[in-house]
Amino acid sequence: MTVPEPVVVAARRMADRALSWLHANRALGALPPGTTMEIADPNSVYKPLGETALAASLILRDAVAGPGQLAAAQSLMEFTWQQFRQGDMLYERQLRHTLMIDPLETYAPFARCGYRHPHLDRLLTHHARLRSVHGIEHMPNRRLAVANAARICGFNRGDDWATLTRSTWLGASPEPWAIDWITAYSMTHTVFHLTDWGGFPQGLPAELTSYVRTWLPVWIDIWREVEQWDLVAELLIVGACLDNPYCEPADWETIAALQHEDGLLPRDSDPVDDDPEQRFKDHQHTVVVTAVAGTVALARAAGEP
Repeated sequence: MTVPEPVVVAARRMADRALSWLHANRALGALPPGTTMEIADPNSVYKPLGETALAASLILRDAVAGPGQLAAAQSLMEFTWQQFRQGDMLYERQLRHTLMIDPLETYAPFARCGYRHPHLDRLLTHHARLRSVHGIEHMPNRRLAVANAARICGFNRGDDWATLTRSTWLGASPEPWAIDWITAYSMTHTVFHLTDWGGFPQGLPAELTSYVRTWLPVWIDIWREVEQWDLVAELLIVGACLDNPYCEPADWETIAALQHEDGLLPRDSDPVDDDPEQRFKDHQHTVVVTAVAGTVALARAAGEP
């Protein structure tokens, strides 16, 4: 099944506007002056910076954007790399906290684009051999996140992908109606990490691909009805990551119609705050997801025979 032309049009508009918003507002996502690797609240700025780098890295990887957008994505990579002190912050954080996984996950988008930190590379290569690191008790989809980050960076951890997949909610081919909000997010990330954000669609086993393709339209309808636009956009990414993409024009056009002219996409049906800093805090993640969704769909469309 090809990606329909209306989806290509919507995906292009969504991705371009989202990237423009992220680039124009990048200073709002800067780390506070004096931030060290001992971050009191990683979810406040540190994690969103990594998500911005992820979106930019996928835009550069898939190279389906125009020259101006590719330049903006490269600028975002430079900005976020500088924020992490050219990788020094990630290295210091990993050196101090052996069992933390966020330095590796944050590093992966940079490594994808050729940004390397030799000391961090050596440290993570060492960590890949530690039993304690492999024994960390994480949510199953988080284990996949670490495995994919290591794969991107080129660290051989010997991960058993089949076992990791079976341990997830999705890997059990569960009753599709027994899904809630947080489980849906876990399901989306299982797909993202197995397929490396659509770059390796065959990474999702055939039986799970069939299962997701059957029930994805229902899940999208559920969260469209309750206007959880962040989750709907993540589900659009899932559809684009499948070996045989599921991209329903009506779903994409719904999200495209919600996007503001400047590129912001509301996370839900709540009013959007007028304060620029609050707008960024509330909706940055959804804009990142929108940029990724559009980029992956365009890449899948471009790669079709």
